[in-house]
Amino acid sequence: MEREYYLQLAKSGLQMPIGADLILHEYADADAILEDGERLGRVLEETAKRFCTPLAVPHMDLELEKFEILRLLGIPAEERAKYHFTSPPSAEDFAAIDAVQVGAFSPRLQAHIDSVRYIATQTDLLPIGMAIGPFSLMTKLLADPITPVCMAGSGVTAEEDEEVATVEQTLSLIIRFIVRSIEAQIAAGAKAIFIAEPAANKVYFSPNQLDAGSDIFDRFVMAYNYQIRALLAQYGVDLIFHCCGELTEYMVQKFTKLDPAIMSLGSSRKLWEDAALVPDDIVLFGNLPSKKFYSDALITVEQVEQQGAELLAKMAEVGHPFILGTECDVLTVQGCEATIRAKAMVIAKRRELCCP
Repeated sequence: MEREYYLQLAKSGLQMPIGADLILHEYADADAILEDGERLGRVLEETAKRFCTPLAVPHMDLELEKFEILRLLGIPAEERAKYHFTSPPSAEDFAAIDAVQVGAFSPRLQAHIDSVRYIATQTDLLPIGMAIGPFSLMTKLLADPITPVCMAGSGVTAEEDEEVATVEQTLSLIIRFIVRSIEAQIAAGAKAIFIAEPAANKVYFSPNQLDAGSDIFDRFVMAYNYQIRALLAQYGVDLIFHCCGELTEYMVQKFTKLDPAIMSLGSSRKLWEDAALVPDDIVLFGNLPSKKFYSDALITVEQVEQQGAELLAKMAEVGHPFILGTECDVLTVQGCEATIRAKAMVIAKRRELCCP
């Protein structure tokens, strides 16, 4: 899409949560839907219509790629949730990932891809693909990624330490699979790809190391996301970049170098201040605290309205393109569905302007 498309969405006053999970779990057989591409596509269509947005944001499952990689490496299904690499991936591991063919994915990943195809071929919504960011996926595959990342940031090399080598080789392995998944989603018709990189934050990267000149953020986060950005540019596909972690200004500025059409940040950030760090042709998205929506003790409907109004006013004051939304996907919490849904619908309150 032309960049102007996203700028016009912001100018139009679009407000929307990221809410496919919430709508999905209105169905009793949600797990079955996740393995049926057409039905999942219909859920994405229903979500977009419910929240009155032309953007068909996929269901955000940040375990999807982890389980698929481990399946390809022969890890038994019952072990995948808790499995971690304890040494660098082997040559055989790389060969297994390189050998995977489009169409030979698990039912769940194939349904994810087919849901993009449904949106692209059966609706007039913008078809959006999704993948977890490489660094965030790496953190799910190691029991303790923080220590080796810190060691690498202080200058310890892979040749000197096996844990550092494991981080580096794991990143090299998973970027190959993420690229393959993104290519399949583009082939299915995705016009934009949503990259969720929540772990690229202050928990994993020492601000002191970065301030002292360490290039660890460039090497472990940016280098791999630049590969994704180059892939998208090759196909003329837009980037929607998301990080809901605790960030420094340095990290926000780094993310802008990826030139996303939309940048989604967490509620820890003051978007009206970040506007000074972000080029005017990048739409800022967010960042109401959706992780608290399940409890009125944490945030009420009235407080969601108040915070949304404050965000809209402050973003209008600084004049930066902005879409009011959630800091992350709105996850279903059993027994709290009505409470969560009421808060999500506050964000989509402009729906009456475009949805008869």
